[in-house]
Amino acid sequence: MKIKDFFLSQEEFEIAETETKGVLITQPLPSNISKYYESKNYISHHQDSGSTKEKIYKFLQTFNLLYKKKILLERLKKGSKVLDYGCGAGEFVKFIENDFVTFGFEPNSNARNAALNKTAKTKIIDDLNAVSDQSLDAITLWHVFEHIDNQKEILAAFHSKLKEKGLLIIAVPNFTSYDAKHYKEFWAAYDVPRHVFHFSKSGMENLISKLPEWQLIKIKPLLLDSFYIALLSEKYKKSSLFWLKALFHGTASNVKAIFTTEFSSLIYIIEKK
Repeated sequence: MKIKDFFLSQEEFEIAETETKGVLITQPLPSNISKYYESKNYISHHQDSGSTKEKIYKFLQTFNLLYKKKILLERLKKGSKVLDYGCGAGEFVKFIENDFVTFGFEPNSNARNAALNKTAKTKIIDDLNAVSDQSLDAITLWHVFEHIDNQKEILAAFHSKLKEKGLLIIAVPNFTSYDAKHYKEFWAAYDVPRHVFHFSKSGMENLISKLPEWQLIKIKPLLLDSFYIALLSEKYKKSSLFWLKALFHGTASNVKAIFTTEFSSLIYIIEKK
């Protein structure tokens, strides 16, 4: 399938099957991938603009942050060490830093500086070697794993940083969800070429099953993602009444997923063996 980079470059890319069934890859991968992130809109929520749109986004973001923190608190004691890998402007680590000892890894200098200015207790880093081996209780990746091209090496590094029975929590879009099937090449969560890999639910399960050092213990939905993705997808289609259509299809995606478990985005809770 050919997918256009509607967000920035308007270039077309191909998404193709990998050796892991249910996992797709963007082709060709640009050698200068950093330029595809060079837009103020890509980090539009690093600073508060005071607009109505921004206030709505922040309101909904709070629900997501509470949900994510609850996932950690269900499985970790307060004071546990948590690394948010690809922490962006630091919203999540800021939200949890009073409950946990927090680290935020962020390679982008603009986002990293925003995180440094936003957080009070979190150690913001740009090198995993700043974290001791077997020192972390959990590592989280909220819509970051799909951006990583060297996933095997990163997973090995995560394994070395986690304690025994430590948690790896990965959230990624699901291209077999209702909204993905409905929007097809306009589905905003393809986000080529920034999203290197694309995962179905079975694809992530297949990927993890091939890694004997990890065990998948739980899959949970990110319910609000379907609405945000539908909104962007409707904009890419240049739809009239895009807010209303996004609300309808976002709701339809979640309702259908109650029966199929194919939510728009899924959280995979994985344990180190």
